[in-house]
Amino acid sequence: MCWSLMAIIFIVLVSISLAFARPDKGLDGLIHMAESQRSSPSVQEAAVKGVLQRLLPSHSSSFEFRVISKDLCGGVSCFWIKNFNNSGVIGSPEMLIEGATAVEIAAGLHWYIKYWCGAHVSWDKTGGTQIVSIPDPGLLPRVQGNGVMVQRPVPWSYYQNVVTSSYSYVWWDWERWEKEIDWMALQGVNLPLAFTGQESVWQKVFKGFNISKEELDDFFGGPAFLAWARMGNLHGWGGPLPQSWLDEQLALQKCILSRMLELGMTPVLPSFSGNVPAALKKRFPAANITRLGDWNTVNGDTRWCCTFLLDPSDPLFIEIGQAFIQQQFKEYGVVTHIYNCDTFNENSPPTDDPTYISSLGAGVYEAMHKGDRHAVWLMQRIQCDTPELVDGVLFVKVLCSICHGWLFSSDSSFWKPPQMKALLHSVPYGKMIVLDLFADVNPIWKRSSHFYGTPYIWCMLHNFGGNIEMYGTFDTVSAGPIDAHVSPNSTMIGVGMCMEGIEQNPVVYEQMSEMAFWNEKVKVEEWVRNYSHRRYGKRIKQIEAAWDILYHTIYNCTDGIADHNNDYIVELPDFVPTLKSNTQNAIGGQMIKASSSERIRRFSFRETSSDLPRPHLWYSPGKVIHALKLFLDAGDLLIGSLTYRYDLVDLTRQVLSKLANQVYVDALTAYHSKHVEELNVQSQKFIELIKDIDMLLASEDGFLLGPWLESAKNLARSPGQLRQYEWNARTQVTMWYDNTNTNQSKLHDYANKFWSSLLRSYYLPRASTYFDHLLKSLRENQSFPLEKWRREWISYSNNWQSGTELYSVKAQGDAFKISKDLFKKYLEP
Repeated sequence: MCWSLMAIIFIVLVSISLAFARPDKGLDGLIHMAESQRSSPSVQEAAVKGVLQRLLPSHSSSFEFRVISKDLCGGVSCFWIKNFNNSGVIGSPEMLIEGATAVEIAAGLHWYIKYWCGAHVSWDKTGGTQIVSIPDPGLLPRVQGNGVMVQRPVPWSYYQNVVTSSYSYVWWDWERWEKEIDWMALQGVNLPLAFTGQESVWQKVFKGFNISKEELDDFFGGPAFLAWARMGNLHGWGGPLPQSWLDEQLALQKCILSRMLELGMTPVLPSFSGNVPAALKKRFPAANITRLGDWNTVNGDTRWCCTFLLDPSDPLFIEIGQAFIQQQFKEYGVVTHIYNCDTFNENSPPTDDPTYISSLGAGVYEAMHKGDRHAVWLMQRIQCDTPELVDGVLFVKVLCSICHGWLFSSDSSFWKPPQMKALLHSVPYGKMIVLDLFADVNPIWKRSSHFYGTPYIWCMLHNFGGNIEMYGTFDTVSAGPIDAHVSPNSTMIGVGMCMEGIEQNPVVYEQMSEMAFWNEKVKVEEWVRNYSHRRYGKRIKQIEAAWDILYHTIYNCTDGIADHNNDYIVELPDFVPTLKSNTQNAIGGQMIKASSSERIRRFSFRETSSDLPRPHLWYSPGKVIHALKLFLDAGDLLIGSLTYRYDLVDLTRQVLSKLANQVYVDALTAYHSKHVEELNVQSQKFIELIKDIDMLLASEDGFLLGPWLESAKNLARSPGQLRQYEWNARTQVTMWYDNTNTNQSKLHDYANKFWSSLLRSYYLPRASTYFDHLLKSLRENQSFPLEKWRREWISYSNNWQSGTELYSVKAQGDAFKISKDLFKKYLEP
């Protein structure tokens, strides 16, 4: 259960009535406004007590928490870890943690149990917590002198991506959300997106414009595709949304907001972007409503594509935008003044005239301002100026407004400095915050004079589609935010984590979250070594050496390529192998990157090419194999460690999946060379690798398909909803979008997962069918029957998407033994 918002709303409204009397003064006004909306110190202290009780119930009396003024922190937000003078009384507090808000206190608690007690906190699916290293109550280590104060170098720590709500959160109940908000607080997050339940608000708003529930059925997407319906990329796909879904998600949002406010967080709510149902054009024929082009359907099917956009310059835009924000006030109270939206998603304005662009920006902001006169526009900034080739994908650098959807355009020359300035300066200073969303790979602040004076947040994107891939940019993350902050004329005001999917690579998110509290560059080698001690609760020589290798290989990518996992097991190429195909660029177990001309194709599209797509490989596989050997050597010392088991399975999966990439290329090389027997050997090895990796993944709870499907079905309230929700869950991680009998979805495998049962029931049959046709075509000296294979495979996929087979929700097997056996089978000389 969760508490009602009413008590918190009362406190917030009283403080806001005072804050409204003060004029905003740029950024200082924004920070002051956020502070004025926070819950009372007693509410926040009780909330962080709850975090402690859920995290470490045995020590619930060992800590005292106190909210303090920023004046005691030197005028900025901080946490302060102190010894508590308990006079030796048994059962009394031992440590006092003070902070500017409950978030800072929770971050201070996390900092203390990490750096004084050697503990570790991560998502349950990635091994969970390691708290056995924490001394018993009464024996907690003391800090020196007057304690340790850690200040925030920048005020905001931002979290989430609008598509995370679909790739990770979609099937969550309050119990799971409560754990996530606890995790946010422990990581110091104070500016989280809060997008749940907005369809219920929109239903009420559009009812006021004479749009019926039946007309909205074609507007909203299904549960697993709501993020893209919200951005105007699609409509109706996976829907309609049952009324029970709308009502329950709204109730869930109230629980989420209530807890965020209790902890002193500033939630970010959605606002109107111009995305409207088709029926609105009929109700308001004079309105400037445009039908947009196709977004990734196979053949422009208007059942799903070509949504409608209301121009921000139209008076109706302001009217709807105002109504939406005010309806949120009715539902939640005035819980924030920070909003984001998405207006130019994959669509450039009709003219590059800066005056016109400024008017568009002003229109978007005016709709917010009419609803909330203290509104601040949180705006996403992806790329600018010129296209960048990224792993076979053309990333077009374009300034787009808001949200965390993918905002790419084929017009790479549109957003030049005059156009960027026109949009960025279309609202008053302090009323816009920009997210430098991809700063971990391609920071834009360097090329835009810090966004031409607009406050921005340095963000790490890191993950695409919720894929499972060991990957990181440690050196960049440890230095990038510091460089941006101390750079001349910096307007950086925060750091952020904007991954598309969570519950992977816990080391990356622990490092990034700490950057909210570091005011100097982190010594990564030392940090990683200490992380390995905390992660497993002890110092082990082999583990230290393994993590040192992982830091210098997997977790230190420097090639500037966005890592979207397209390993051949989980994204089998829609590829026409011919006896003249060039597959001779796999040398020594490492793929050679395709040339620039080969890699130009629009992001997210899976077009058939005469050239074989290459999975991203940025490190020496041999070195990582050695790290795996070191992990295995330490296994007897870590029996029973859940964090070790997760990391061992993940690392073994990583090594074997890259081996499978090479095996696939070897198979095509044999095909090209007309070696039937070698093709048969390599194809069977590829199939066997899928089976063995599936067996490996089945031994760890964090790599199972079953929980994803069961969590979807648990939200159903009727047999029809049960089938709909399961179809949504199955479709998102496989075909994703529409297809014909002979054309796969353009987004197929975008959200691929290395999950047990998904490999065995989905990826394995696809590969088997493919290699059967490949062998037959070579034996008969015939062209590969691409259309026949597509027809068979797509039919199988669609049947699987509609299937109801049950899959395990609990791990089976001995992960250590399986990993050791597979190492011996595939990797020993």
